Amino acid sequence: MTEKELRDMEPEEVEGVEESEERDDDEVEGFEGPWYRFPPARNALISGAFLLVGWLVERFTDAPGYVSVAILVLAILIGAYYWAREGFEEFVEEREVGIEALMAAATVGAVILGAWSEAAFLVFLFAAAEATEEYTYARTRTAIRSLLDLAPETATRLEDGREETVPAEELALGDHFLVRPGERLPTDGEIVEGASSLDESAVTGESVPVEKGAGWKVFAGTINTTGSLKVRATTSFESNSLQKIIHLVEEAQGVKSRAQRWIDRFGNRYSPAVLVGALLLLVVPPLLGGAFDTWAYRAVVLLVAAAPCALVMSTPVAVAAAIGRAGREGVLIKGGIHLESLSKLEVVAFDKTGTLTRGEPVVTDVIPAGGRPGDMLGAAAGVERYSEHPLARAIVDRARSDGLALPEPRDFEALAGAGAKARLDGRTVYVGSPALFGDLNASLDRMDEEIERLQAEGKTVVLVGAEERVQGLLALRDEPREEAKHAVEELHGMGYRVAMLTGDNERTARTIAGELGIDDVRADLKPEDKVSAVEALEKEYGPVAMVGDGINDSPALATASVGMAMGTAGTDAAIEAADVALMGDDPGKALYAIRLSRRSQGISLQNIVFSILVLAVLIPGAVLGLLGIAAAVFAHEASELLAVANGLRMARRRVA
Repeated sequence: MTEKELRDMEPEEVEGVEESEERDDDEVEGFEGPWYRFPPARNALISGAFLLVGWLVERFTDAPGYVSVAILVLAILIGAYYWAREGFEEFVEEREVGIEALMAAATVGAVILGAWSEAAFLVFLFAAAEATEEYTYARTRTAIRSLLDLAPETATRLEDGREETVPAEELALGDHFLVRPGERLPTDGEIVEGASSLDESAVTGESVPVEKGAGWKVFAGTINTTGSLKVRATTSFESNSLQKIIHLVEEAQGVKSRAQRWIDRFGNRYSPAVLVGALLLLVVPPLLGGAFDTWAYRAVVLLVAAAPCALVMSTPVAVAAAIGRAGREGVLIKGGIHLESLSKLEVVAFDKTGTLTRGEPVVTDVIPAGGRPGDMLGAAAGVERYSEHPLARAIVDRARSDGLALPEPRDFEALAGAGAKARLDGRTVYVGSPALFGDLNASLDRMDEEIERLQAEGKTVVLVGAEERVQGLLALRDEPREEAKHAVEELHGMGYRVAMLTGDNERTARTIAGELGIDDVRADLKPEDKVSAVEALEKEYGPVAMVGDGINDSPALATASVGMAMGTAGTDAAIEAADVALMGDDPGKALYAIRLSRRSQGISLQNIVFSILVLAVLIPGAVLGLLGIAAAVFAHEASELLAVANGLRMARRRVA
């Protein structure tokens, strides 16, 4: 949790983080192994065994009564070891009466009444339910931590041209290492030599392998599928992408939603009220002539029946499971508060460049004024061969992909804001904007209509030719991502308004927006203008999610109801800027996060309604004497386990 996030949170939220970090014993935290070896579950099983033996001795043998009582006492002590200790610590250290205190009071009451079997049954079932809950949390943490197993234990470090196998933990920033086909990367880095296809699903959630070569970033835990790679480490093993995912998800599971905080506050007041109600039931009716044993028994039943276990568990399991599930899909939701906010959106606003589009221009049209298209494209690529301008790189890449031989330029000169020129085969060739050729008084050979048409399509037009005449033109555009149109359509289908906020010009922005079906276009925006645009959208329509690259768009991300940074794998700044970090470059991940949130909130609401209905039935049943201790315990624990199981659906099911 960053210092900024802690400053921005309400006090209750900060307390939620601290509680989550301190809630478990060392032997329970991050437990791995079969459920019956989980310490609280093991104690519950032993308690159940003693309960069964004690009941059999009591019912079917002639042994003295104290024998069965002694066995049942063992069942109570063993079964209550974990939860009773937790309740005692909560009462002593925080002066709070929690559910464990209610169960302890009910157990003591049953013992005083001589209901040893029922007391042991209460302890056993409550221990089993608590163990199930704790095991659920432990397995959720383990599922996230299992990502670390994706990173290999050893790495092939390159030292002065020599290969040496070292523990992956020893890799330091700047070290060079070799990754052969079929191997996983030990840490994040940058390719310095080689090209390959990499499976990055562990980090970004993307199922399709990505082709990468020199200069590309690569991430820990990803699989090198084809060629050998020499990589320079850009992080240490301890701070690689997998570690970031685990750290952020575990912190996020401690940041409570508004519903969770409300339930916690309700529980802090409700549990003492139940204890007071039981005391009143114990005292008042006997003073009015009622039988003490009858009302004492009902008071014990009330302590069990009215305990809000299922209500308290109604949201935390669903939230923790949803955040853990999202983390395994490359979507980092930084707390229950943000998961909840995602479900209340009215507008989803996207940045254009690099979010809805790929952020890299490509040549879309090659139109010669005469002659062969390849000759004109080859000449343009020859001039731009050594330029670093994005448009120049796109032209060179297109020529190479078409298999063209690039001529060697001489006397290259960049023309600021207009283009470039160089000598090819003894003649000067210009590559640049229509305005450049207008200044050169070159003949356009009636290409004005083509230029106007292409510009109307949101494309950048580059002319190629000499001073006297134009040889042809190239059109380039930053193309929309294939996934963007589907994401926009799905968001419309879910009832959301979709907006585009971009610094690009109005014509290009509207062209892209028209192709994608976007409702609201706001162009020519500076970073501060995007903040104003987000505020205007929120005022007009309601809560807004802003999806951007997390760096240039960070002011808008911070202003929006939910800021979603896309393509953030390996980028600390982007992760810090947003409430939700989308590790991959697919805008559909934003859609995934929203769907996950809606499903999580739906399950939480189901649990809350179910829990309240159960209390509405059990409490009158206890007061009216319609329930015994055993029935109340069974109904109470069954409702808690159902709430946990319902919440766990978020961990098992992948949201489409």
